[in-house]
Amino acid sequence: MGNVYSVLQCEAWVKRSGAEFLLRIEDIDFTRCKPEFTQQIIDDLAWLGINFTGELIFQHQRLNLYQEALDQLIALGVLYPCFCTRKEIRENTVGNRALDSYAKTCLSLSCAEVEILKQVKPFSWRLNSDVVQAMLGKRQYWIDFDQKEVLFQVSDVGDVIIARKDIQYSYHLAVVVDDAAQYMTHIIRGKDLRSSTPIHCILQKLLGYELPLYSHHRLLMEEAGSKLSKRKQSMTLKSLRNQRITVEDVRKRVGM
Repeated sequence: MGNVYSVLQCEAWVKRSGAEFLLRIEDIDFTRCKPEFTQQIIDDLAWLGINFTGELIFQHQRLNLYQEALDQLIALGVLYPCFCTRKEIRENTVGNRALDSYAKTCLSLSCAEVEILKQVKPFSWRLNSDVVQAMLGKRQYWIDFDQKEVLFQVSDVGDVIIARKDIQYSYHLAVVVDDAAQYMTHIIRGKDLRSSTPIHCILQKLLGYELPLYSHHRLLMEEAGSKLSKRKQSMTLKSLRNQRITVEDVRKRVGM
């Protein structure tokens, strides 16, 4: 139902603005994404009566474009290889910092050490926030076209992973490349992705892309106050259809 609320928010804005509404299947995580999940998404959207324009894009068919962008960032000198495991990062975490607040452990490795480790250990590519800040300065960017007072600084973004060691490319890199390729002008998504927006804006700047306008809508919550989640077995559209719930009922449930 949280996904339903999000897509209906986008649909409402599209209708008000006379904009194009694009559908993209973000399926680069081959460890979790399966064809039957993609088909379920398409079936759910069709049942809701959502109409999209343009070509349906699948990320797993665009890996060469993500590699080109990754190579461009490496050539810029804004990434460095990280050999740390999640366990090692957790052990080196100071205080209450999140897992993404990386302690720059691998940044201190010499070139010789890096080359040796590349031969024996898998690695990810991390954003060198110090280099990025020196390159872009402490510029502020608008990130919300509904709440124009919301700003962020380059220094707000840490050494996040841009290319993962398991599936090769991160969500951040893939969506930025695709948003540019599809000439996205407006991106409307939930507040749970608000922390990703500064990362995307910085990648857009580094890669020479135009910055879209962003808006972050509220989230539907469980009675206990937590976000609706597939992992928590939250109600699915398929289960509602099996109960003969109508589209009109679903739209009313999410306040649309």
